[in-house]
Amino acid sequence: MNRRNAVAALGLALTMTVTGCSAMGGAEDGTVTLQMVESLTNPARTQVLKRLLTDFEKQNPKIKVNLISPPTSQADQKMQQMLQSGSGVDTLEVRDITVGSWSNNGWLYDMSTDLKGWSGWQELTENAVKAGADAKGRTYFVPYGFYGLSLFYRKDLVGEAGYDKPPGTWEELVDQASAIQDKSKRRYGYAFRGGPNAGSNVTAIIEAYAADRIDPADGYRLTDGSTVFSAPEANEALTKYLELFEKGSPPSSIAWGYPEMVEGFANGSTAFLLQDPEVIATLRESKAIDEEQWTTAPLLAGPGGKAVQPLATAGWGVAKGSKHKAEAVKLVEFLSEGEASTTFAKKNSLVPILKQAGEDPFYRTGPWASYLTMNQAPETYLNVTQPRDVPWFTEWTQKADADVQKVLLGKMTPKQLLTDWDAYWTAKRKNEKS
Repeated sequence: MNRRNAVAALGLALTMTVTGCSAMGGAEDGTVTLQMVESLTNPARTQVLKRLLTDFEKQNPKIKVNLISPPTSQADQKMQQMLQSGSGVDTLEVRDITVGSWSNNGWLYDMSTDLKGWSGWQELTENAVKAGADAKGRTYFVPYGFYGLSLFYRKDLVGEAGYDKPPGTWEELVDQASAIQDKSKRRYGYAFRGGPNAGSNVTAIIEAYAADRIDPADGYRLTDGSTVFSAPEANEALTKYLELFEKGSPPSSIAWGYPEMVEGFANGSTAFLLQDPEVIATLRESKAIDEEQWTTAPLLAGPGGKAVQPLATAGWGVAKGSKHKAEAVKLVEFLSEGEASTTFAKKNSLVPILKQAGEDPFYRTGPWASYLTMNQAPETYLNVTQPRDVPWFTEWTQKADADVQKVLLGKMTPKQLLTDWDAYWTAKRKNEKS
């Protein structure tokens, strides 16, 4: 959906809520129409969702669902505007980086009472159950899957450069990316993330370098209580990351976000890509690359031989302003169990939430094998929880991205960035306790 159509769709949704019956479900025959908004939009994903919603409507003939799919770059902002208005949305995509601020503002409905007797809880993995409730036991969303980083690499380009295996550490990544890079052929080593969500990749390498002292309950904190950004290893990590940009990345990647990174990898402009498993599905559907040309490797380790895997998640929730919460919760239940959940996870290459899915051959072969490798070696690939549910996390991501841009443009030194990030998180944590 292009920007003009997305805006029109959102405008229509808001208009419909004002007129009443047709939008929010006041039909004379008792039919309820739910407004559902997705956030991480792409055409293939939207089609999968629409098929699942059609199945839901067949099983629930008195419930209709209107899916709104704004462009990913604008989605969270548009959703926030709709939530602020108090109407226009019933079921929505809630991410671990938005749940804190949205729930803190009173925009999300706590589904814990509604879901108390839901049989679907028994089918979820331990990670999914944990992610489905906050520290106070409130359920603002049920996860639809997990995102975990791995290294995507072009087997063809790595082989041509004389390497018989992909890099296993950040140091090796810089070496291989630098060797592969040939500007005369417009070929580069690494699909650097300098635009939206740039701060997350900086944090990934810092956590890997400080892995031995990371607090597994809070990936932004060390076991002594100080922030990870204050660690001596953080400066070494950031220096190495900037070296990766200077020696092995396209100059234009200073502004790259998710779409540009994936496109650069698919068209052969770059050999390495650090991304979530959803990219597996995207690459398999791409006409620009064959599956024989690429695969994945485990997450890159720091000097201590360990990597830190921050599991990110998102799911389906209900707006507090919804006039049809029972029906909206019913939709969340449908999408979170059985065939609907499995289909959505597979089609979008997500780490599944259902216990039974873990035995599926789909997740044990090909580019998924690296995730199995990491799961079988938890002492090397450390699972940590990042504080994505704090109310200020959206503010943090915006600040982090802006600061990374400043460093790349020479407007801030790496040392200033780390000092500032340490001060930011120290102050936030202090205020949290007071």
